[in-house]
Amino acid sequence: MNIIRRTFISRVVTLGAVAMTVLTKPLWALAAEWNKVAFDAKTLPDALKGAGVQNAVETKDIVIKAPDIAENSAVVPIEVNCKIPGAQMISLFADKNPQPLIAQFVIAEGVEPYISTRIKMGDTGNIRAVVLAGGKNYTASKEVKVTIGGCG
Repeated sequence: MNIIRRTFISRVVTLGAVAMTVLTKPLWALAAEWNKVAFDAKTLPDALKGAGVQNAVETKDIVIKAPDIAENSAVVPIEVNCKIPGAQMISLFADKNPQPLIAQFVIAEGVEPYISTRIKMGDTGNIRAVVLAGGKNYTASKEVKVTIGGCG
């Protein structure tokens, strides 16, 4: 009876380990697909190029809500609301950061293209939101003045 119980427990533990490997593997795959070139870029043009942003059109359909003056640039609240139909991705850039690409958000079909986050800024500069919709890039920007440095 003791051997049967040990065999049962051994098989349950093995099955659990296999199940965890199968269930968590997609998470590893998603984490491995981040855009290293764009996130490691040191200048805004290089970050835009790495993110695949070309010929972005300025639009009023992207609304960026951010403070005019960030008293603590280590925690700057940013909201982006997009009214462009079919938005697929929202990318955030801080022009003067050591690495300008801050974040990329993939927007699922049927989901309202809205994000709210907090970012770190290195210096006074523009926050730029770039939206990919229908194979085209659209952009809007807002200047945020920094009083205490956050990125160094």
